[in-house]
Amino acid sequence: MSVIYHESTKTFHLTNGQISYIMKVLPNGSLGQLYFGRAIRDRESFDHLLEMRQRPMSSCVFEGDKQFSLEHTRQEYPSYGSTDYRRPAVQILQPNGSRITDFVVRSHSVSPGKPALEGLPATYCESSGEAETLTVCLEDALLGASLDLHYTLFADYPALARSARIVNGGGMDLHLTHAMSLCLDLPDSDYEFVHFSGAWARERWMKVRKLEQGIQSVESARGNSSHNHNPFIMLRRPGTDEDKGEVIGLSLIYSGNFLAQAEVDAWDTLRVTLGVNPFGFDWKLAPGESFQTPEAVMVYSHDGCNAMSRTFHRLYRSRLARGQWRDRPRPILINNWEATYFDFTEDKLMSIAEAACRDGVELFVLDDGWFGARSSDRAGLGDWTPNPSRLPEGLAGLARRINGLGMQFGLWFEPEMVNKDSDLYRAHPDWVIHVPGRRESHGRNQYVLDFSRPEVVDCVYDQMAKLLSGANISYIKWDMNRSITEPYSQALPADRQGELFHRYILGVYRLYERLTANFPHVLFESCASGGGRFDPGMLYYAPQGWASDDSDAIERLKIQYGTSYCYPISSIGAHVSASPNHQVRRTAPLPTRANAAYFGAFGYELDLNKLTEEERQEVRRQIAFMKEYREVLQFGDFYRLLSPFDGNFTAWMTVSPDRKTALVGWYRTLSEANGPFRRVKLQGLDPELCYRVDGGDGHYGDELMNLGLLTTDSGAGECQADERPICDFDSRIYVLKA
Repeated sequence: MSVIYHESTKTFHLTNGQISYIMKVLPNGSLGQLYFGRAIRDRESFDHLLEMRQRPMSSCVFEGDKQFSLEHTRQEYPSYGSTDYRRPAVQILQPNGSRITDFVVRSHSVSPGKPALEGLPATYCESSGEAETLTVCLEDALLGASLDLHYTLFADYPALARSARIVNGGGMDLHLTHAMSLCLDLPDSDYEFVHFSGAWARERWMKVRKLEQGIQSVESARGNSSHNHNPFIMLRRPGTDEDKGEVIGLSLIYSGNFLAQAEVDAWDTLRVTLGVNPFGFDWKLAPGESFQTPEAVMVYSHDGCNAMSRTFHRLYRSRLARGQWRDRPRPILINNWEATYFDFTEDKLMSIAEAACRDGVELFVLDDGWFGARSSDRAGLGDWTPNPSRLPEGLAGLARRINGLGMQFGLWFEPEMVNKDSDLYRAHPDWVIHVPGRRESHGRNQYVLDFSRPEVVDCVYDQMAKLLSGANISYIKWDMNRSITEPYSQALPADRQGELFHRYILGVYRLYERLTANFPHVLFESCASGGGRFDPGMLYYAPQGWASDDSDAIERLKIQYGTSYCYPISSIGAHVSASPNHQVRRTAPLPTRANAAYFGAFGYELDLNKLTEEERQEVRRQIAFMKEYREVLQFGDFYRLLSPFDGNFTAWMTVSPDRKTALVGWYRTLSEANGPFRRVKLQGLDPELCYRVDGGDGHYGDELMNLGLLTTDSGAGECQADERPICDFDSRIYVLKA
């Protein structure tokens, strides 16, 4: 690992033997981008990569020089208007109405390790030898503003973390309207733009577009990263697949409004920007004030998408997620929501918990409806005190009864929201985000508290801390069930209203930070109507997230497959739910529901008392299986094998770090009549080891990877005596042991 600077050519080369990232100071003093990709050997000069040609209709920086135009120069943190007509990374509105900036390099420094970002989630190091951080300091002398570009190169990952900090060191107010976390200018546009989009109940479906001249983007302007788009994209060379080819993954560690944009110019060069969405964003920088962008992480792979994903998995699992639960296998839980909704008593909850305990479940989670006047979604949010008619001895009493079974107790809350029918709203109607004098929109009959205001966060923290201190609570499901409308804070002046969305998410982070710091034993799971805020920012505080409110096993194949491109398997909340499924009304076999949910943070979302004895025996087998293999499932190396976006079959697998145990999940959506012979080529095994498949015959790793695992069955109709009949929504888990 090394950050190299060549003074003679003013060139920076960041390389760790896996990747190289090369920049240089340009003739106008700004910072230019020369190369990002597979590691290459260092040399004194890479100036040949700085291509300058005279082009008709181009504007040029220096009088008399017809070649140096920023329109055709790859840059690190470009601005618009000084010969560059492309979308910028930074833009500052000045008192005279101009938005032109001219940031030139003044100095740089290299430090071991990685500094934290104040108030923001970010990757981190546990020792200084894990990374080096380069900070390049630029200045706009006319504005008196400085720009610090941060680059952290990790020793063990083909990954680079980037962010920017802008400081107003002058004497006049400035307004920051664009402040991206990264800009990546690439010399050609021969990539596919891959993003992960959808809606509630079908989050993170994989979408692929061929880049063309013009702008393509995904974004959120909802106040949360959203079900609709995710702050993660890939640039994939045509022909790249899971196991070969070149791909760049770009991920933003942020939970609010974001923009991921690819701009191809008329000469087929590519500019990618990622950061806080500039739509509606206006951050006032008074003299002496600063703005820190969220962190973005870039991962490069020349061995296909699986290799890129494993880099993200390892980095985010161990150097983004934090706390006591980071490296621990997750408890098997049961949640009462789909079993009871709002219709429950304490005794009814206990009957569900007792059945779950007998079957081996370790954690009982009480969902919505336990507090205030909460008997529907129309009242109670904001009043976080137990309802005595439902919980006669409060949460402490219920927790004691659950603990008495030998189980842990967990709780749902939604701290960012309020119902108008609540004591909190009646006392503080101005705490709701809305524009005075205008209609107030609702979502799920609730309104968003103004977390840009410290006093609101303090009030909610006090309520949450009282709950966590007063009962033996081991787990919190933190929900968020609506996006922001009528964005306006009564606590902000008119010239700072453009700061609301970002200040709101900083308030969410502050509350998470205080609660996780003061209650470190609690396992937090993030949720936002399922996957509405499933992003790296949340992973910093909650090591797992509810991936989707859609718990149907077949729908989950696409949701979990798409999620796995960036997010570790240990972070994906996945449960076995009732059949017919409550979201899509599909009837799926109980084994298939578990076979999909195993590849995540596993649990149940139903009343086990309503199952037959045969089904209960199956549940006990499932729980015993998960307990035996959950460390491999949640912390092993994950490989995608067959995509549900491409056909009737899905397959994936996870391999233990020592490569002696592997589990393969195989899924068929619809049964087929007299199907062909089938096999699936596996990945990640030791070619020299012999693996028994489900305790049967041994097969060497090279055979299983090059020839494949046989998955043929008899198809519809007659089957052999030793074969099970097939059905729609069928699946199998293959266990391989060396």
